[in-house]
Amino acid sequence: MAMFRLQGSKVLAVDMTGDAVKAKNGSMVAYDGQMSFKKLTGGGEGLRGMVTRRLTGEQMTVMEVKGHGTCWFADRASEINLVGLQGDKLFVESSNLLATDAGLRTGTTFTGLRGASQGNGLFTTTVEGHGQAAIMSDGPAVALRVSPQYPLIVDPGAYIAHQGSVRQTFQSGVTYRTFFGEGGGEAFQIRFEGDGLVYVQPSERNTIAGDL
Repeated sequence: MAMFRLQGSKVLAVDMTGDAVKAKNGSMVAYDGQMSFKKLTGGGEGLRGMVTRRLTGEQMTVMEVKGHGTCWFADRASEINLVGLQGDKLFVESSNLLATDAGLRTGTTFTGLRGASQGNGLFTTTVEGHGQAAIMSDGPAVALRVSPQYPLIVDPGAYIAHQGSVRQTFQSGVTYRTFFGEGGGEAFQIRFEGDGLVYVQPSERNTIAGDL
């Protein structure tokens, strides 16, 4: 299996001995040894992944990198975070996914209101299996614990990913910007309940359903 490691906080190094990884197209910044690169179609595996991406207008072009040596990946100086999967599933915004072990299964899942409120389409990328994934954030990401006793409320613009036995629901709420008169209307929040982790970034992406 390929070995993921960080060099600094913004460059992912992957050591391969005949292994393969899937990465965001164009994210390779350097490599040594013998490497081959193959562009893959669709944001998920199979016809469903391709169709759902087309329906939502999301562009998630992926390449397969295979070989012997080390390949380095980065994307627009984003912070990179490593997530280990032990047979569980990671839900991640497609724009925040940098690379995965080739053995991990990727696909799409319907997210409903949250996707619509963010303008990122109605589907979120899923990564499942045993291995590592690298996700990106605008600024250092924080992994926040969700427990049965302590649900977590997250601003949709700061949400990156989540994993574990977590349920998500959507509720209207008031942001600090709305409170201080800088917002223009109702905002949505994501409520997470259960047992797992939610990854958030210290910078909000642009949204279209109110000032989130």
